[in-house]
Amino acid sequence: MNRGDDAKLICDIAELTALFSDAQSLETLFERTVKMIAQHMHSEVCSIYLFSDAEQELILKANTGLNPDLIGKVRMKLGEGLTGLALKDFTPVCERQASKNPNFKFFVGLGEELFESFLAVPIARGRVRIGVLVVQNKQSHYFTERDITVLKAISSQLGNTIEMVRLIMAVDEPEAQSQALEQKPELKFVKGKVGSKGFGYAPVFVLDVKQSLWDRYRTYFDKVYTREDVLTAVKTTEDQLRHMQKQVEVALFDVASLIFSAQILMLKDQVFINAITERVKQGAPAVRAIIDVLNDYVKKFEAVPNAYLREKSRDVIDIGRRFLNNLVGVDKKENDFHDRIVVADELYPSDILKLYSQKVQGVVVLHGGETAHVSILAQSLQIPLIIADVRDLLRLNRDDRILLDAEQGNIYVNPSEEVVGNFKAKMRLEDELKTVKNLLVDQVSTSDGIQIHLMANINLLGEVPRALEFKAEGVGLYRTEFPFIVRSDFPSEEEQYVIYRKLVEQMQGKEITFRTLDIGGDKVLSYFDDHQKEKNPYLGLRSIRFSLRHKDIFNQQIRAILRAGVNGNVRIMFPMVGSLDEFMDAKQLVLDGIHSFKAAHIPHNAAPRIGMMVEIPSVISIIDDFVKVADFLSIGTNDFIQYMLAVDRSNEKVADLYIPYHPAVLRGFQTIVVAAQKQHKDVSVCGDMAHDPRFVPFFIGIGVRKLSINPNNMYKIQQAVKNVSLKGAELFAQEVLALSRIDDLAKKFGERIA
Repeated sequence: MNRGDDAKLICDIAELTALFSDAQSLETLFERTVKMIAQHMHSEVCSIYLFSDAEQELILKANTGLNPDLIGKVRMKLGEGLTGLALKDFTPVCERQASKNPNFKFFVGLGEELFESFLAVPIARGRVRIGVLVVQNKQSHYFTERDITVLKAISSQLGNTIEMVRLIMAVDEPEAQSQALEQKPELKFVKGKVGSKGFGYAPVFVLDVKQSLWDRYRTYFDKVYTREDVLTAVKTTEDQLRHMQKQVEVALFDVASLIFSAQILMLKDQVFINAITERVKQGAPAVRAIIDVLNDYVKKFEAVPNAYLREKSRDVIDIGRRFLNNLVGVDKKENDFHDRIVVADELYPSDILKLYSQKVQGVVVLHGGETAHVSILAQSLQIPLIIADVRDLLRLNRDDRILLDAEQGNIYVNPSEEVVGNFKAKMRLEDELKTVKNLLVDQVSTSDGIQIHLMANINLLGEVPRALEFKAEGVGLYRTEFPFIVRSDFPSEEEQYVIYRKLVEQMQGKEITFRTLDIGGDKVLSYFDDHQKEKNPYLGLRSIRFSLRHKDIFNQQIRAILRAGVNGNVRIMFPMVGSLDEFMDAKQLVLDGIHSFKAAHIPHNAAPRIGMMVEIPSVISIIDDFVKVADFLSIGTNDFIQYMLAVDRSNEKVADLYIPYHPAVLRGFQTIVVAAQKQHKDVSVCGDMAHDPRFVPFFIGIGVRKLSINPNNMYKIQQAVKNVSLKGAELFAQEVLALSRIDDLAKKFGERIA
């Protein structure tokens, strides 16, 4: 078998999308899935079993190579047979001669007895059992370790899709509800907080998930639509969703996943379609019939205990709006958010991806801090975003226009010609500033020749070309959590490997620092319920604590980085380290991964540099011990300040106490840098302070020679470096460190700006 090609094809999102792009039903989807897997695995048999929570049984839902008459009839209990055993233990089962295993379960008429080689891989989401993928061959000793890896990758990619199918099949029919329309407000100006900088001027689209479809479309209840009209609207909606999926895959390979899969699957569910057409056939108005069925689905999703699946009620509302707009013939522009500014109560990271795919001009959300990952993702995608808790914004209509000044946090509703004129002048100025990239240099030095290395912070692969264009010398901080945050489950080793490999290839030998999974606090995984239960998540199971608690997840990430970095200049960095024990435990996992790859002759990076983020004050008093065992340090200024000063940086009530130039913060930085210098260890700075020109002289003065910044800030930091001499920076740092009053320090840094 050409296993290398198999892995590439299986991990390709576009190929998985093609499984259901033309499928006419869920049954067709399953049939195409098993045929695709059998083809790529060069396997004579492939089967999909789904697990029924209610009956605690596995049910054969599709197969190729066996008797198709037994689909839906073959059942086995959890732990029964080799297939049931794989799901019970959450582990692959690979048998060279399946019939010799005492756990082999024989089903009369199925035809399995002809196939000796057997491989079963569980389909799961976290610890939630979904089903099992099984491949079989007549030739014994057929499947290898590589085949197990490939089938696990397939299982991971299909897990969410199959889970959605399972839930769709289980939908009941509770009654729909509605709520009253609100009156449009008279808004002129709203002051908010900047989540992602930029400008936008466009008509508004209010994405109000709390407004019922009933209220939105009740004026169409009396209009007559045929069954054919309904089916045509289904096809049009499906085509729109497929087009958006392709767009987002091209631009956002690392986080795109199958974000529209749940909606496309609903359109292919014959139970869903038949429920609508039957009501129409019985005389119910088509629009009302669609809304009734959609509301049934919304209530079913909202009733499930799993937080991630509850979020899918938004997908139902979104697909309902598209479906109904296509049916009633609403202006095409109301079918999507193209060239509009979207206003919403709150959004998830996956929502931002969907909006990006439709080329929105900006976003206003009522809830969510500036440091939340929705804002960080918007920054990476260059979508202007403002947070403004003004509920009247939700009552604007599509004829209103919004001018979004996300540089200042200002929102203008139906602005005057004068305001629009000033805005356009600002936009021209911004366009002029874009030309500064031509003034960037490959390497920047102080006025007296001391080189300062400017690295890029990277959130998404799509930012890499911009980082290189803006002369970044490498990646000082690659935030690996985004592929985790926007997916429906923890990405597999194979999924992570493909993403990391692309990053290494694109950077062409430049230094890359991979920060291992940094979740918790404001970075919550919707599918990991433990985070929802923490009373103080910023001091809870965050970052390295989470990784060391869940070593199975941590090991997959480390293995993916080591494999991807085989020909790269790779560093591995652990976030939020609080003790020497944590660092050594994490470092040992990397060393164990290297050892296992070496023993198995698997290509990998055998000597990555291993370092840590300095963010917790507890490490300062033992920093000398850390620099002896760490290859490098990186000061994460945002969390360092937050924990040093006991100030929640997302809490408006204490925002004025979050002071980067607090004397304890500045002296802490100096202690860390001095310790690193004694051991000749590399130390860098990242976070908001790193891309603030005010602090550049201070950092250079205490000995920092590497900053990791957002690519868009590269020019102003290069200028700040050029405008200072080493002697001047050292003198300034001495003066600053001698001060103890915050007021005095504020004036000192203010003088540096002037």
